[in-house]
Amino acid sequence: MEVCGGHTTSIHKFGIPSLLPDNIKLLSGPGCPVCVTSRYFIDDALECSRTENIILTTLGDLIRVPGTETSLYKEKSAGRDIRIVYSVLDALQIAKDNKDKKIVFPGIGFETTAPLSAAAIHQAQETGLDNFYILSAHKIMPPVMKALITEGVKINGYICPGHVSVITGTEIYKSIVEDYKLGCVVSGFEALDILQSIYMLVNQIEKNQPALENQYTRAVKKKGNKKALAMMNKVFETSDDWWRGIGTIPGSGLSLKSEFKSFDARQIFNPVERTESEEEKGCICGEILKGFKTPADCPLFSHLCTPVNPVGACMVSGEGSCATWYKYKREAV
Repeated sequence: MEVCGGHTTSIHKFGIPSLLPDNIKLLSGPGCPVCVTSRYFIDDALECSRTENIILTTLGDLIRVPGTETSLYKEKSAGRDIRIVYSVLDALQIAKDNKDKKIVFPGIGFETTAPLSAAAIHQAQETGLDNFYILSAHKIMPPVMKALITEGVKINGYICPGHVSVITGTEIYKSIVEDYKLGCVVSGFEALDILQSIYMLVNQIEKNQPALENQYTRAVKKKGNKKALAMMNKVFETSDDWWRGIGTIPGSGLSLKSEFKSFDARQIFNPVERTESEEEKGCICGEILKGFKTPADCPLFSHLCTPVNPVGACMVSGEGSCATWYKYKREAV
């Protein structure tokens, strides 16, 4: 199983499944941050956009993700002050330019993007900027990787996310190997990177010697990016979090530490009630994210659910399994 949306895209872009023998199957896991963002988080962002004196800034990937009743895209079309930005630093600049407004940035993503949100909060604190807020849905990877094994997903080895590992280093996967006897290989994103990573996992399986290996040595180090980790750990602490289609996973989320709570967007609007939110009828995003099913198994895929009119979150992001299948494998379904 690969647990990185970038790997999912590369695997199908390069046609890697067609190069493998029948006894090797690649599963796409919950590696797309947009795909695992819960409906109630989108509802919170929508509530922000409806609150007086708030400008909501968001990454483009998030704007079409369906909430319970609508999306940020539809609310923006209806006249809400919702602005697409390229990074959280753009949101910080908007806060500096609009001191009479409250600027909210929905922070999504794993250990790759969390340090950026942390750095923005740190900068806001250092400069005395008091109108900038983060709505955090940041998550970390190891807990969900362990949760899938516990749930019974048939995985013989993990292709570990390259971008996450650039920040964290390789040791975050050590307990998966030791506790679950499951091989982990950190991989790059080129075709040969992925093929070599598969080869390394197959060697481990044939020798019955699960190990933690790093194929992506040109970018990933054992200890990761210490400065980025220090910034992330300064601002955030782990907390329980909800994964769309999967449920609550203990210790898998990142919330602001008490000394940075003044930057928490949830203090300036009324958050929606935290209840389990169901997917649209017929949508099987949850089963796809767990690796139990593929987009081809979904009755909505490519008919009622398309990138232009997505029903489930897996079709929204370009790194989502459904969007990737739609782009590269639609004719084969």
